[in-house]
This record gives sequence, structure tokens and C-alpha cells, in this order.
Amino acid sequence: MVPLRYIDRRTGELQEETVAGLKYLKWLYTTQTGRFVLTTLVRRKLFSAFYGKLQDTEFSRRKIPKFITELQIDLSEAKIEDPSGYRTFNDFFSRQLKPEARPIAAAPNLLISPADGRVLAWDNIDKDRLIQVKGMSYTLADLLQDPQRAIEYHQGTCLVIRLSPADYHRFHFPDSGVPEKSQLIKGCYYSVNPLALAQIPRLYCANKRELTLFHSDNFGEMLLIEVGATCVGSIVQTYTPSQLVAKGSEKGYFKFGGSTVIMLLKKGIVRIDPDLLANTAKGLETRVLMGERIGVLRS
Repeated sequence: MVPLRYIDRRTGELQEETVAGLKYLKWLYTTQTGRFVLTTLVRRKLFSAFYGKLQDTEFSRRKIPKFITELQIDLSEAKIEDPSGYRTFNDFFSRQLKPEARPIAAAPNLLISPADGRVLAWDNIDKDRLIQVKGMSYTLADLLQDPQRAIEYHQGTCLVIRLSPADYHRFHFPDSGVPEKSQLIKGCYYSVNPLALAQIPRLYCANKRELTLFHSDNFGEMLLIEVGATCVGSIVQTYTPSQLVAKGSEKGYFKFGGSTVIMLLKKGIVRIDPDLLANTAKGLETRVLMGERIGVLRS
């Protein structure tokens, strides 16, 4: 398997990602026996729900020190820096950060990343052909389960932010505005790791996801979509629908597992930063942090 590489935006350097459970992922997605187990058990809600519940037990906290070491997690950013201060593994996994750890690009004309993760960005999207990986695509109508709404975002902007297990797993609002109530779309629980994306057609359309229509103050109506994945116990929304939110305020969090946030904006609204588009064109993700600039309002 080719190592998973991405661009670290802070340094501009090409980095190799440490993938949690790599041997397990390779077995599940690239072997005949693994694919059978994946199809009959792992992709189903029962498996992820059960595994997620285990991460809510006090026994699960024993995993925390090894997880920190293997994935090189910096706990100096967290509100609780001492690993022993977390009651369960999920408490640790969905940890909150100190406000100063993620400064917000406050200018009203700047669009910020809603999460830490590795981003792929496309402008002028075709509603009938969104790229999953090279040679594999899906449609906006399938993703949204709403053909009419898909038309509204044709030739708009799409950003896919993949959160690895090592990342900060709370997601935030990319602008101030008023969010509607989230809509649950039921589905499977495939991994969102690039290894899985290259093996499972229309993966984002197959997985469980939650969709929120966000009436932003500066970028018009946009869609914020949180996609579940294998072993993600749940997607927890912490905001209050129909109430004004500040730019960078918390929207919710994922419990254990890698996961994805997808942003959709309408045509002609935002100019995505050139480095993100250029890296995407090369097939490379760019690591971004919540609160940092990813685009600017078109004048």
C-alpha cells in the first residue's frame, strides 16, 4: 500500500499520516475474507453502536496513554491536559481545547475551516459528478437525498474535511448566522480513510450523515454535512436550532472514530484559497485547523 501523504499547511511540507488500525483496515477492505466481514458485520449500525458504547465505559480509559503515544497527540492544547482527568475514552476523544489553541480568522469576508482535518476542495462542481477519489465519483442528489436541493449547489463549491482519529473531533460554524435543525440520513458505517474511499463506490452517499442548512451572515445559505464512519458511536449536535450563532462557535462533536465534514456553498459566493485547490488538483489533501482561513468572499 502506498503511504498516505498530505500537505501540512503550516510548513508546506509533505507529511506521512500515521493511520490507526492500518493492518485491520487493509484486511477489511482489500481481502476477500475481510470484505465478507465488512459487509455482514462491520458496516452495520449494531457493530459501531456496540463498539461506541464500549468507549463510554470507565474500563476504556486504559487505552488513552497508548493512543496519545502512537498518534503523537499534543494534550497541551486541551482544557484537560492530564490523561487521567478523562473518565472514559470517549471523553478524551471528544475533548475540548483551550480557546487560544484555535484562533478564529475573524474578518467577516473570510471563510474558516469548521474542523481540524485534511481538506480537499473543488470549485465550479458538477452536481452529477463529485470526486470521491481518482476514477470514482458520486452525485449531489445521492449525497443530499434531494435532487431539487442538489440543483441549487450545481457549479458551487465543495469542501471535504476528513478527520483522522488523531484529530480534534469537535466541529464548528464557519461563519456567524442561523442554523436550522439537522436532518438525519440513515446509512452504513464504512471507514472514511482513503483506503476505504478507493474501494467502496459512493461511500459518502452510503454512510450515515447529518445535514444542516445554515443561513450564514456573509456567505449565504450553505449546507454542513457530518458523515459518520466505522466505530463512530454517534454524531452529537450541541447547538440550538434557529438561534444566532457566532463564527467559530461549536456545532457538535463526533464520538470515537475517524469522520468527515462536508461543506457546500452556492455558485459565485466564495473564492477558495489557491493552495487548497492546487493541492487537490494534485490529489493531495491539505491539513488545516479549525478557525483558520480557507476562502474569501467574492467581491
